[in-house]
Amino acid sequence: MSADEDKYPAESGRRRFVKGVVGGSALAAAGVAGSAGINAATASPGSGGGNTQAMAIENTAGPAPRGMPQIPVEIDDAGDLIGMWPEVEEIEQGGRTVEVARTELGGVEYSSEWFQYCGVESYEGIVPGYESDNYFISGDSPAYDWQSEAVDGGDPLNVSMFEDYEDWGNGIGQSGLGKPATATWRSQGTENIIPIQVVRSPLIEEIANGNTDAPAPIENWVQASTEQGFIAWLNKCTHFCCVPGYKQEESSAKFNAEDDVYCACHQSVYDPFTIVQTLFVARPRPD
Repeated sequence: MSADEDKYPAESGRRRFVKGVVGGSALAAAGVAGSAGINAATASPGSGGGNTQAMAIENTAGPAPRGMPQIPVEIDDAGDLIGMWPEVEEIEQGGRTVEVARTELGGVEYSSEWFQYCGVESYEGIVPGYESDNYFISGDSPAYDWQSEAVDGGDPLNVSMFEDYEDWGNGIGQSGLGKPATATWRSQGTENIIPIQVVRSPLIEEIANGNTDAPAPIENWVQASTEQGFIAWLNKCTHFCCVPGYKQEESSAKFNAEDDVYCACHQSVYDPFTIVQTLFVARPRPD
């Protein structure tokens, strides 16, 4: 494969839905040994970190090394969207007691370490015991016109705002794939804002309902981590930590990314409807 073929999307023949657990046990077997060397070379005082397997929206093109990690979605009785946070516990690590946040979800260990990259590991909101209601909160300057008109900054995203998700379009790419919003998560009262992206999509519903050829582990995970077609992820590009967007840039069409999450900084592309398992070395939270 040429360098250009590796960096940019193919001209045609896109796949849709889930193609399976990329890497899976083979990735873990091949990557853990190499990651151990990286871990030793980059070790610093702190908590957590190290070899981490996360569920992510797939990186399909550009220089990003892996997908962006999912945030499991819950919906409260009022229809407001919540980003699930793992259960907090204390463990012994390096001869001391530290807090970790992790829980089993859909056959996967969901952990706060999924989000420990791009400097986010230093954010107060990623500390396991940080007290937050975990709602997805609309910012003052959302990326979409519909959101600016329908939601005030500081309000939670609500299911009622996405009723036209099966038809929504904004002139970029194909309509009807899903309706997006931008928000923050676990960021109230903190100095650093954790940016997230949400899409409500009939494609996600089909995966969760078992109507695709997704392998059972992926289907189980999607059933557990999405609700009513809502999928969310930490919106930090795994390349240089820029903030990408789903159907935000008309220029994304130049890279066949008009129906994907596109990072305009360096042309990394992510498919929000293809969920994969990814292995990486999470950075430790600083003391």
